Amino acid sequence: MTDADIKAVVQETELPKRLREEVYDAVEEHNASVEEAEDIATAVESRYLATRLDPLDPVGTVSAQSIGEPGTQMTMNTFHYAGVAEIDVTSGLPRLIELVDARKTPDTPVMHVYLDEEHAHDREKAHEVVWNIEATRILALGDVSTNVADMLVSVDLNEETLRERWPTYDDLGEIVDEVAGTIESNLGVETTRPEPTTIEFGPDEPSYRELLQLVEELRDIVFKGIDDVSRVVIRKEEVESGDEEFILHTEGSAFGKALKIDGVDSSRTTCNNIHEIHRNLGIEAAREAIINETRDTLEEQGLDNVNIRHLMLVADIMTNNGEIESIGRHGISGNKDSVLARAAFEVTVNHLLDAAIHGEVDDLDGVTENVIVGKPIKLGTGDVDLRMGGSAPTSADD
Repeated sequence: MTDADIKAVVQETELPKRLREEVYDAVEEHNASVEEAEDIATAVESRYLATRLDPLDPVGTVSAQSIGEPGTQMTMNTFHYAGVAEIDVTSGLPRLIELVDARKTPDTPVMHVYLDEEHAHDREKAHEVVWNIEATRILALGDVSTNVADMLVSVDLNEETLRERWPTYDDLGEIVDEVAGTIESNLGVETTRPEPTTIEFGPDEPSYRELLQLVEELRDIVFKGIDDVSRVVIRKEEVESGDEEFILHTEGSAFGKALKIDGVDSSRTTCNNIHEIHRNLGIEAAREAIINETRDTLEEQGLDNVNIRHLMLVADIMTNNGEIESIGRHGISGNKDSVLARAAFEVTVNHLLDAAIHGEVDDLDGVTENVIVGKPIKLGTGDVDLRMGGSAPTSADD
């Protein structure tokens, strides 16, 4: 018997192409005989057919129940992310609601930044990436004081802090020059350097109010890093390959900017903001993110027995128009073709009034509208018309 015979046995099954290839690879890996290959293929086919749905099965209702019932057992708390005390992340029911509502910004946006081969195994190299991601405000680099008599703001930079954050610079003067340039471009002032690490500037006209205004504006200036990322934590973790790598967990998210930073592995880096993923990687990536985020949220609560196909159905419905839609009256439920289905969800009077004004017609195709009018729903046996052929019997003997 040849490989061709084994391949023929696998090809004869009703399995989809991807599954057939996986079965063939498994059989080849274990050097199975044709008879063993046939047994394996038959067993896989049996399991596959058993998981298929019957026609007219109410998949939406089953999925809603399968996610909704475990959802009642979820907590309402915000937990620390994976034991990292510095970073809080919303989990449990609030996170699930965030996802199905397709909130533009999560309550606790985070990114999980993976590094490339050069930076992933060296802590110092990883720190170089950290300082390019974490927002470094000028106030964090030294002390700021005001001289009311001379109408000057003085920024006294700390040499140790500068060397710690930018160890690759041989000359601190270059960093001080960059800081001074950042202040000048953001505040529109001219700076002076009375000391090598001291920067002074003031308002154009002597004014106590303008002096205080300059100090306030100085607080918001980000010298290095991404404005939206307030903190980065480095952890050494095991990855899929079995190796240990340094992974960055951020508080705050700017997914598109993070992907462009040197040292970041853009193929593995992700965030918990599905809209950012959509903007940068497209709708298919957003769909995958919805599935992964809802699955992880349920698993964190010990609800890992929810079949992933229910989550896939939710993600498909939310993304099938090429945009991310929420499941609610501002999204999928509020945009249904059926007037009665929209009215049954929320703001009943408004929907009925608008439909009457515009002369809308309800075709009664869905579940909700048929329940309302008392007709059999068009699912399961409700969508099958049975009629007996031939003439009716004329007597008991017949």
